[in-house]
Amino acid sequence: MTRILVTGATGFIGQSLVPALAKQGYFVRAAARDPSRIAAGPNVVPVAMSDLSKPADWAETLEDISHIVHLAGIAHAPGTLPDDAYTQINTEAVAELAGQAKGLVERFILMSSVRAQAGLSATHTITEDDPPEPTEIYGRTKLDAERRLAASGVDFTVLRPAVVYGPGVKGNIASLATIAKTPMPLPFGGLDNRRSLVSIENLNTAVGHVLQSEQTRNETYLVADADPISVAGIVAAMRVGLGRSPQLVKMPHAAIRRLMKSFGREADWERVCGTFEIDPSKLIATGWSPTVETPDGIARMMRADLGSNR
Repeated sequence: MTRILVTGATGFIGQSLVPALAKQGYFVRAAARDPSRIAAGPNVVPVAMSDLSKPADWAETLEDISHIVHLAGIAHAPGTLPDDAYTQINTEAVAELAGQAKGLVERFILMSSVRAQAGLSATHTITEDDPPEPTEIYGRTKLDAERRLAASGVDFTVLRPAVVYGPGVKGNIASLATIAKTPMPLPFGGLDNRRSLVSIENLNTAVGHVLQSEQTRNETYLVADADPISVAGIVAAMRVGLGRSPQLVKMPHAAIRRLMKSFGREADWERVCGTFEIDPSKLIATGWSPTVETPDGIARMMRADLGSNR
């Protein structure tokens, strides 16, 4: 049986990925700072994870492990943490774990981010062939982690997902969901800019695919749903999931900015109105298929969150 160490098992991605891998028949050693939050079950063993802000000894955690899926790290939170914290946790901890895993594991899968590739918006469709141009500390430390992993000598696969959505999502998608839940018509009808997202289900299958694929060894991949979606499409899908009509009207961008400000999200304007399309064809060419279509995945996310709040 393939034995996988998943770090960051209680994070947004980890909470979904761990049971998905266990369901596929993998043994999962699920590591988190607070392992009591991990639901033990068939093929899942919770373990304590070291504080990544300090040097760590991974020897016991790596015992009998054949693969690593490294999710742990500092999420994208602009202006809230010093740069040194990002560097230690997102870069140095990866290099340390990779160095200790060399010669012990068959593959180290690093969950990086599209932010290691590009900034908040782009004038062209992003591919892996584009020179990486991260624009803030989060993306730079993710890119540095990728490079340190490649230099470690351990076999690896790097995944750079687009913004991930699914039940329990936080960040910008959660902010849009909050707005979508209001009863009023919303001024997003004219926001036809296209943005790539990736459903948690599609990301889980991408991880499962690269675990089994020799073709993906020592490669880096962007991960996204098959087709980009407009912001108007995102909000419409959210309201469909809520069992309501979209109620979207076209209004000047200034009105939308004021609405974002009223929810305390004015700083997210560029993430909402900019174009950010990702081409996942490199990973698709290896045999992976993003089966969840974005509108369906968003509607399902909203229905799941509704059910959990009842």
